[in-house]
Amino acid sequence: MSVGDLLRAPRLTVVNVGLAEFSAPAQAAGAEVTELDWRPPAAGDAALGWKLASLVGDPAIDDANRRVLERVLAVQPRWVDVRPAAEVLPSLAEQRLLLHAGPPIGWERMCGPMRAAVLGAALLEGWADTPERAELLAATGKIEFAPCHDFAMVGPMAGIISASQPLIVVEDAVTGLRAYSNLNEGRGRCLRYGALGDDVLHRLRWMSDRLGPSLQAAVRSLAEPINLKTVIAQAVQMGDECHSRNNAASALLTRQLAAPLARQTDLGGIEALEFLAGNDYWFLNFSMAAGKLAMTAGHGVDRSTVVTAYARNGVEVGLRVSGLGQEWFTAPAPPVDGLYFPGYGPGDANPDIGDSAIAEVYGLGGFALAAAPAIVGFVGGTTQDAVRTSVDMGAITVGRHRDVQLPALEFAGSPVGIDVRAVLDSGIRPAITTGIAHRTPGIGQIGAGITHMPVDCFLAALRAFPGES
Repeated sequence: MSVGDLLRAPRLTVVNVGLAEFSAPAQAAGAEVTELDWRPPAAGDAALGWKLASLVGDPAIDDANRRVLERVLAVQPRWVDVRPAAEVLPSLAEQRLLLHAGPPIGWERMCGPMRAAVLGAALLEGWADTPERAELLAATGKIEFAPCHDFAMVGPMAGIISASQPLIVVEDAVTGLRAYSNLNEGRGRCLRYGALGDDVLHRLRWMSDRLGPSLQAAVRSLAEPINLKTVIAQAVQMGDECHSRNNAASALLTRQLAAPLARQTDLGGIEALEFLAGNDYWFLNFSMAAGKLAMTAGHGVDRSTVVTAYARNGVEVGLRVSGLGQEWFTAPAPPVDGLYFPGYGPGDANPDIGDSAIAEVYGLGGFALAAAPAIVGFVGGTTQDAVRTSVDMGAITVGRHRDVQLPALEFAGSPVGIDVRAVLDSGIRPAITTGIAHRTPGIGQIGAGITHMPVDCFLAALRAFPGES
C-alpha cells in the first residue's frame, strides 16, 4: 500500500509512542489512535542507557539473579521466640543506641515523626523524664542512632527500636539465619507514627512488661515453630497483601496462639488475646521480619542486580542491591498518594517513611495487590487497577513465589526479585502500599495510600555497578 492509499483509507489507525500530545492532530483528523506508554531507558541518560544495554541479557548477571531468587524462595521463616531487644543487641542499653527506619540519618536531619518517636523511646528507657530533656540528649549527641537494617532488624514507620522493647525472632529452618522486628502497637496513637504522650508510653510499657513475656511463653510452648510463609500464603488467598492489609494473616496467627496464650494466666495471656483480637495490623511486623530474613539470604551474590532492601526514613529513601555490598543508593523520600482521615490532607503528610517496604521487596504489598483489591480504595482505584499493578510488577522482577499465589492471576505466584535493569529498561517503578504519618511531631497516622520507589535510587545503583558507562 502506498502512502497515498494509506492516507485515503476510510479510517487511519495510528500508534503514538511518547508524549500523548503528539496524537492530538491525528485524533482531530478522525484517526484511531493507540497510545504506547514508552519511556527512554535509564530515564533518558544516554551514558547510563548504553551501560544498561550492556547489562541486559548478560548471562553472568542472569545466572547470579537466579541464584538470589532460589536463596530467597528457599527460606522458611519460622517464628521461634520473643526476646527483649537488649538481649539481642546489648549495645542498645550499653551505648544508649536507638535503631531507626531507613538509610542512616542523624538527629539534625530527622523528620518530625521520627524525632517524636526518638523522644518517646528515650522516655520509655528512662534516659530522660521529660520530652525537653530527651530532646537535649538527642541534640547533644548523648543518644546514638543506626539503621535497623544494619542489625538484621526492621521497624515500621519511624522504626524506632530501643532496649526494652520485645522483639519477634524469626529463623530460617535451613540456614539458621535470624531476623527481628518489634511488636505492632495496633491502631490509634502509636510511637511508630510519631505520636507522643502518656497513652503511647503506657501501651509500650505494657507490651514490654506483659505482652512480650506472655508471647514468649506461648511461642516456646508450641510443639513446633509457626512457619510464617504458610501464614502469608493462606492470607493472600483470603484478601491480604501482607503490608497495608493484614486482617486475615493477623487472624490466622492469633488462632494458632489462642490456646497457648490462654494457658499463660500468670503472664497476662488473656490480656494479650484481647489486644490481638483488636489489632488488624498485628501480622505486619511478622511479614516484615520474614521478608528481611529471606532477602538477607539473597544478599551478597556477586554480579546480581536484585534489590534486597528498600527502606525510608521520612527524608530519604534507599535501596541495597545483592551484588553491591552494604551501600545505600538514596533519593529524596516521595509523597504518598492516599486517602486521608477527616480533617487532614496532603499538606499535612510526611513523605514516605518506614522499613515496612521490605514486604514489597519480598513480593508482597504492591506486588501482591491483585490479591487485595480493597487496598486500591485508598486512592480511588478499581479491582482492575490492582490486577494491573501486580502484572506490571511481574515485568520488573526475576521470578515468582512458589507458595504465595494470586487467585486473580490464575494463581500465578506473586512477583519477587526486583531487577535494577528491568526497572530502568521498562520505566516501571515498584509500587508500595503504605501508611501516612503527620509531618508534625506527636500527632501520628493521618491516612494510608500507595507510592512508588524513585527512579533515582536505581540510577545510582546502575552507576555503581561494575561495567563501562
